[in-house]
Order: sequence, then structure tokens, then C-alpha cells
Amino acid sequence: MPKLDYKHPDYVSIYRQRADAIKRLNALSTREFASIKAYYLDGHIPDFISDWGMTVNPKNAGTSIPVIMPFILFPRQREWLDFIHRKWKAKEDGLTEKSRDIGISWLAMGYSVSLCVLGKNVAIGFGSAKEENVDASGDPDSLFYKGRMFAQNLPRRFKGDWDIGNKNCTSHMRLLFPATGSTIIGKSGDNIGRGGRTAIFFVDESAHIEHPKLIDASLSANTDCRQDMSSVIGMANAFAEKRHEGKLEVFTFSWRDDPRRDQEWADKKRASLDPVIWSSEYEISYTSSVEGVIIRNEWVVAAINLHKKLGIDPTGADVAALDIADEGRDKNAWAHRKGILLKHVEQWSGVGSDLYQSTARAMLLCDERKLTSFDYDADGMGAGVRGDAKALNDKRTERGPDGRPKGRPVNVHAFRGSESPLFPERIVRGTDRKNEDFFANRKAQAWWSGLRFRFQESFKASQGLPYEADSIISIDGDMAELPRLIIELSQPVYTINNAGKILVEKQPDGTMSPNLADATMMAFAPRKAKFFISDDLLGKI
Repeated sequence: MPKLDYKHPDYVSIYRQRADAIKRLNALSTREFASIKAYYLDGHIPDFISDWGMTVNPKNAGTSIPVIMPFILFPRQREWLDFIHRKWKAKEDGLTEKSRDIGISWLAMGYSVSLCVLGKNVAIGFGSAKEENVDASGDPDSLFYKGRMFAQNLPRRFKGDWDIGNKNCTSHMRLLFPATGSTIIGKSGDNIGRGGRTAIFFVDESAHIEHPKLIDASLSANTDCRQDMSSVIGMANAFAEKRHEGKLEVFTFSWRDDPRRDQEWADKKRASLDPVIWSSEYEISYTSSVEGVIIRNEWVVAAINLHKKLGIDPTGADVAALDIADEGRDKNAWAHRKGILLKHVEQWSGVGSDLYQSTARAMLLCDERKLTSFDYDADGMGAGVRGDAKALNDKRTERGPDGRPKGRPVNVHAFRGSESPLFPERIVRGTDRKNEDFFANRKAQAWWSGLRFRFQESFKASQGLPYEADSIISIDGDMAELPRLIIELSQPVYTINNAGKILVEKQPDGTMSPNLADATMMAFAPRKAKFFISDDLLGKI
């Protein structure tokens, strides 16, 4: 497939390639064609869509880009389709949180129609809060319009006698594929899930569902693979609760994953919207309108690649931190910063492993980045890291046959968020109160003084206002986990306890820990600096 410039696409070479491919396709024997279909069906539906699919975007009218165009997938779209296919095969539910206008509904319909023309007796369901969102005659925004257009524009060899004008192939909220016995059905409102069983059921804009408990009951009996998809509208809805409770695998689809969009597009779009709407619907912030959020979403966004915008070459100490998870729903997370720059975050599941293995992995990450130590959460599960680190370092410093150590040790330092704040007599910036009077514990101090203040300074810097150069924070914009990190950094909220001190809480109660954000918090937490003088220097003093 020719490489496509998604911002300035030239479809001529793609149409030529497809024309040649259709000639070869039509010349295949029945047996050869069956093998082609089997290939696509066996985990290669992204290839099928990029090879043959068409999409429609009415917004292109009057521009150099055609309204009807080849559906050439970009990498994150392929990853989402692979996610859905894996969930279908495993008969597992999943959840997709997304920026608005990212094209998920086209992907879901493209995948479903592909499955129906390639496989036999497949039944797929779609549901949304309102009937017009599922199927409205001639409305390009409705789900079934997308499905009909995708099916109609497939090569005849794949779609057979399927035709958009044939009532035996399409009716209101229904697509039928007579050649394969497959079907796609639509439901809306409280009727979602009622009816026959489906292999997959997509719930579109799930955050807007009015009576989610009714739908949960219906779908639980009628499908083994429910896929919720939605932009976000705060925390007070079942979609947000489901996303944060940690029982489902979550796929995050940000506007940053779309090669058609860049910072210039984002700046223009943001300027036309209310800040809360931008944060919620495009930055996937669940807490943009929630009171007590420690770090506002717009502060986080302003910090992305801020060092580049300000022309700063980050210098300073390298600090790494490990947030430990158990073998359940939460994940281990690791963060590395150099001075003001958060260089890297990553996370991994603790399921099937143990604390020893997680400590070993953190040490290997230190080796890769030439770091000599990391901090770890010593409260709860993390209490055993010190012992495991000692055992691992003993192995690392064993001497080989040549008498040299097999490796170098990695030092670990305990971070206890439950402890009293550091520097209790110091005044908290922007207040007239001491640390010991303002913060309930060290965790609150770290979130507030270590991160909140830095993000505030970064936001001021991004607006051209005076700022403290060593007190900002910049986030490397190339990190793979950036979309998830952006969400997590704005998840925690603060409350005031009975003594009038700041406490930090997860949002909402009973949800997964913001692991990446917690690791970042530890990496930037205030610390007591250690001052070393070498024996050589001491002798010269």
C-alpha cells in the first residue's frame, strides 16, 4: 500500500492499486477466493479495511479532499481493531474512552460489516442513547448510515448481491447479508440489548445512557463481548464508574493518535470551545468540572513539551520512582525524570508475577537508562521492596570467574506517603501556613508542592507570564503512555480533614489507583538532599 500523507492525501496511486487488485481478485477461482477471505477473517480485518474499505466525511465538501475516499487506517486505528478482535475471540468485554470526532463509529461499523461479509452467521449489535444516533435516514452521523456506505462501496466479489436499495439487505436499524447469513441490528435507549444473542454488542456514547442498569441486565444475557465506547462527560455516570473500577481492559484513543491533527489544530479548536468542554471531550478529562481537582487538565496539557517551547535544555538530577501494585486490577508503574523533564513512564500488570519480579524489572529499567537508584512506595504492598532489592543486589555484585562483579547494584529509597510532611517548619508557597499545619501527610505534600505548584508554574510559562525556571514541569510528548498519563494526573482530588489539613483522595472512591501519576508524584516529591564529599576532595579541603 502506498504511504499516505494523511494531512494532504493523494488517493490517485491508491485507486490505481485497487483497480489492479480488483482485476486479480475477479480472476481468482472459488477456492482461491475462499482462502483470501479466510486470511482476512483470521485476524487481518485491518488489512481488509485498508485494502478495500471506503469512508465518507461530509466535512470535506468544498476542500481538496474528496467526501468519499479510501479508508486507509493509521496505526492507532489498527491497534483499536486488533483490540476489538482480541476481545471478541476471548469473549471479553472492553471499554474505549475517546476524544470526540476520532472516527470510532466508522471503525466499529467497518469492522462489523467486514466480519459479516467474511464470516458466516455472524450477529452484531449496536446501541446508543437515542434512536437517531443509531439510524436516521440519510444522516451521515448515524451509525447505520456509516455501515450502509461501507458495505455499498465494497468490491462486488466481497459483498455479493448486497445493495443499499434492496430491502432484503437493509431496513431501519438492520443490515442483512444474505450470502453469509450475517446481520447487524440496532437498538436505542432502554431497548439496548433486548432481542437475540450477538457475538459483539457495541454501546456507542455509553456515558450518555439514561438507565444503564436496565441495559446491563439485558446485555449480560445476550452477548459475551460488550464494547462500550464514549467520549467523557464527568464522573457522574456509569461509563466513568466502569472505566475507573478496574475490571475492564481500557483502550484510550486521543486526538494525538490521529496523524491528521497537530498542535496547530488543537490550539484553534481549543480557542473555539469552553475550557471545560475541551478538557472533557478532547483531552478525555473526567474531572474537568469536578471541584477539588489538584491538577487541572489544562495545566497538564500546557506542560507537554514545554521545555522545547521555552528553549530549555533540561539539566539536573535523574530521579526514578516505582509505584507497586498487587496481583489484582492495579498495575505497577515506573517514572523517570531529569530535572524539570518527565522523560518516561510505563506500567505493567502484576497479575502472574510477584513483588520480586517487579523490583527486578524496575532495576532493569534503571540499567537501560543508566540510573543508579529509584524511590518506591513503601506503604502497603511496597514494604517488601527493600528486602527483594537486597537479594537482587547480592546477585548483581557476585563476582564471576574473572573476579569482576556480574553487574552493578541499584539503590532503593523508601517513600512513605503516610509519614508526616518533610520540612514541617517551612511555609507553604502561596500561604502563610507551615507544612505541618497545611498537609495531613507527605503524600498530600508531594501532590501539592511537588506537582500542583509545578504545573501551575508551567501553565503561567505557557501563557507568557513570569515563572520560576527550576519550578516548572515539562512532559516529553513522545511517551507512548502520554494519553493515559494526562487523564491520571487530573484524577486525584483534595479534601480538608477535621484539622483543616489537605488530604489527597482518588476520584472516585473505590476506583483504580492512578498508577502512572502516582509514580510521577514520587519522582517529583520534595526530598531531603544528600550531600556527598569524596575522600579525594576531602583530602584537599
